Amino acid sequence: MTTKREAEMSASAIDAFLARHETGVLSLARDDAPYAIPISYGYDEDTREAFLRLVSTVDSEKREFLGSDPDARIVVYEEADGTYTSVVAIGTLERVDPATLTPERIAQYGETRRPLFEVWADDKPDLDIQLYRLAPDRLTGREIVVDRDE
Repeated sequence: MTTKREAEMSASAIDAFLARHETGVLSLARDDAPYAIPISYGYDEDTREAFLRLVSTVDSEKREFLGSDPDARIVVYEEADGTYTSVVAIGTLERVDPATLTPERIAQYGETRRPLFEVWADDKPDLDIQLYRLAPDRLTGREIVVDRDE
């Protein structure tokens, strides 16, 4: 395989890509320790924000990382017909208090799919669902087209 074309994505192409997908990888870091998990999300093209409903247990590693106001990256990618596309959103994950939600924000979380990755050893009453928002400080995207015939 050789690269035929590689290009940075425009802001509108990044927005359209994030809006049409609903899953990615959330990476958190704290004290030089990484943590990455598959997530489902909603994306608002107008505000360029991602909305997440994250499920955890009281003693989970996820909860430890989320409680530290971590730096965050959301990575969304796809491969289709020899074209590889990826978008990275970088910023701080902000916990959202449900009491502060406006009707418009509630609609955004309605767009966020129920977590698709739900394999839990604990009973559902032991699970906690929290709302988060990522208003990225930086959004980047790349598209690479490869020639598979070589």
